[in-house]
Amino acid sequence: MNNKFFRYYYWLVLEFFKKHSRLMVVSFFISFIAIIGFLSVSPFIRTALTQEETIGLVGNYSVNNPPEEIVNKISNGLVTVTEKGEIIPVIANSWEVKDDGRTYRFHLKDNLLWSNGKKFTAYDISYQFKDVEVIPIDDKTVDFSLKKPLPIFPTYLNRPLIKYPMLGVAGFYKAGKIRTQFDYLKEVTLLPNTKNLETVRYKFYTNESQLVDAYKKGEVNEITLTKKSVADFFLTWKNSEVVKRVDYSRLLTLFFNLGNPILATENVKDAIALAFNYQKLEEFGELARGPVNPQSWAYNPNLKSSIFDTVSAQKIIDNEVEATEAGKLDFATSYDYYDAASELSEDLKTIGLNNELIFSSLEQGRTFDLFLAFWKVPMDPDQYYFWHSTQTLRAGGGNIGNYKNVRIDQLLEQGRDTINLEEREKAYFDFQKNIQDDPPAIFLYYPYVYTIKRK
Repeated sequence: MNNKFFRYYYWLVLEFFKKHSRLMVVSFFISFIAIIGFLSVSPFIRTALTQEETIGLVGNYSVNNPPEEIVNKISNGLVTVTEKGEIIPVIANSWEVKDDGRTYRFHLKDNLLWSNGKKFTAYDISYQFKDVEVIPIDDKTVDFSLKKPLPIFPTYLNRPLIKYPMLGVAGFYKAGKIRTQFDYLKEVTLLPNTKNLETVRYKFYTNESQLVDAYKKGEVNEITLTKKSVADFFLTWKNSEVVKRVDYSRLLTLFFNLGNPILATENVKDAIALAFNYQKLEEFGELARGPVNPQSWAYNPNLKSSIFDTVSAQKIIDNEVEATEAGKLDFATSYDYYDAASELSEDLKTIGLNNELIFSSLEQGRTFDLFLAFWKVPMDPDQYYFWHSTQTLRAGGGNIGNYKNVRIDQLLEQGRDTINLEEREKAYFDFQKNIQDDPPAIFLYYPYVYTIKRK
């Protein structure tokens, strides 16, 4: 009985396949093509249905140390500083100066909340500045007590206030789902606080190669790259657009260790500045004329442009540097800047300054003669921390090359000793002119970055 039953269904199934085999094969191929097509357009369908923007970022960030791009979306500081240098209250309602400029009392706005709905008070303010004590007076009042007067102090209170786990105050967004792996952020979803904004989801990758693969697979619909050759690949993608812009927050800079007698000579510094092919460097970014970015209200537009002249540079080196001294320069940088560093190193050898390229960082404590790195340019033109003679590394400052110039010291002090924008502008115009005449470093370029986004 069982054998007859199985034989019956065996022949029945066999006849079915014989009769419909062509239709089944055609259906299989149509289904296969449809699935491939769906996968290729799924990023667009998902974006259209969810009204969500998915952005890929490179970097190892934690919940305690999220990227600035996210922090600026989820929170605000006590004040904000406009492009014209004006200080506008945000979380603060007003402030007053007391004790001959040594105390700043800030009054907070009413009904402030953390993004989790809990009340925000003056006791939550967590700014940490050297030589500044934060003293809450009551829920809505806080004093900042300085050891000595600093008229531009309010400009430093524009940093967004944030606390664990990524809670902000008065931001356009609030952090939703946060996913981590080995204490590093892997994904963060930002939920809008207003109706006219869409949800933004950030995904994090270890390097630029992984970021590019994620875009190709449709995991993200927006990425930002630093390599033009990679960005150019996406120019052929009809569903993507490539936008080129200048990153004025970073400046590729070649720092001098002015403790080295060779580099302390003004003529030798001039020769180094003449050694580099700026037309070639212009392919990678906007050439810089000084340490203040061209978008700043304090930028001096009358500065001299850099000149490329290896013949004059070599004559200076021949006159100023003995052959026995010319082989003693340590050119330090990190692996990230190897391509640029190797070219600059060869340019220096061409004019007679022999140097050895070494990979090191300031954190490793290794000394250097020349140090190439991207320098994070402060928004405010106050650069006292980087160039004033009192701000050496040993003193806890950012003057890594031991730069000393009395006139520069005076101008930096003038620029921070008043809140009047006209007086500050005059001081910083003179500062840029003087630092160009006696440079502590060669300010090379602000890099181009390329944003690739699906249309």
